[in-house]
This record gives sequence, structure tokens and C-alpha cells, in this order.
Amino acid sequence: MSYRIIIFTTPSCPWCRKTKQYLRDRGFGFKEVNILQRRSAINDIQRMTGQTGVPVVLINNRPIVGFNKNKIDRLLGIKR
Repeated sequence: MSYRIIIFTTPSCPWCRKTKQYLRDRGFGFKEVNILQRRSAINDIQRMTGQTGVPVVLINNRPIVGFNKNKIDRLLGIKR
């Protein structure tokens, strides 16, 4: 199955780094959007989730707020 993964991040966010590493370690590619470089992304995040915090992971357009392994695993079909 093909997954479209986008991660909204900031450079100083430790949970963003953990999320990216978690996906890399499992062989998933993703597009990263730094919300400090693309300010309009903050509005996108708020519209999708009602929040402005990062990381926000979009997996096939389904948002996950924060580094939530259980939700990431479920949406990507990762078995523990």
C-alpha cells in the first residue's frame, strides 16, 4: 500500500525529531513542512486539528497531533 505522509514541524521541536526518526526507522518516506518557513502552514494545521502545536502528521490526509505511536502504527498498518 502507498502512503502519503506529511509532517508539520519546527527545527527546535524534540517530538518532531522523534516522529521523523520513528518513520525513517520503519522505512517510511515523508514530506516535511517547517511551519516557521511556511507560515501559511500554521493556518492549515489549525483548520485541520483546531490546534497550532507540532508535530502534526498527515497520513493520507488523516491528521495525528503529536507523536502518537499507536495512531501512526494503526494508520500505517505497523504491527508491534
